[in-house]
Amino acid sequence: MKHNLLFYLFLTILVVSCKDDVQPKPKAMLRLDYPMANYAESAIDCPYTFDKNTFSNIKENTDCSLVLDYPMMKGSIYLTYKAVNGNLDTLLVDAQKLSYEHVRKADNIIDQPFVNPEDGVYGMFYEVSGNAASQSQFYVTDSTEHFVTGSLYFYAKPNYDSILPAAMYLQNDIRRIMESLRWKK
Repeated sequence: MKHNLLFYLFLTILVVSCKDDVQPKPKAMLRLDYPMANYAESAIDCPYTFDKNTFSNIKENTDCSLVLDYPMMKGSIYLTYKAVNGNLDTLLVDAQKLSYEHVRKADNIIDQPFVNPEDGVYGMFYEVSGNAASQSQFYVTDSTEHFVTGSLYFYAKPNYDSILPAAMYLQNDIRRIMESLRWKK
């Protein structure tokens, strides 16, 4: 009986252990390919216009605030328009305060001034690195009548390493918005 038990135990171990050798998986990186950006002038009924990526969808509100939705990247650029009525200082402080509220979660915030005197567009672009809720923010104004702020948000919990390729792609779109923004007369 003892020999039968040892035989069956040996046979079970032999059958269970006869598998293919374990091979380690090769190291790889996630590859996210986004289409080449194509821009067209936005067709909006607002006091400003800009070039938008044709891969984005515009959701327009009655107060000229917009959402540029990027469904394939699960992100959006939110644009807010405000008329300047002697309150430029307040609008500037609010825009800067909103950008620096991300300091708690951000690793770094780089501010880059934007000046286009030919078209009367002045502003600031904020690039946020780290696990902050918004990866980019900006504002532009003509200093007398118009003020536009913008923020980039993703539909996911912020994980900077995971969203970095999409954030970089959309930051280029934000820069294009700032560079192409024109005030309507």
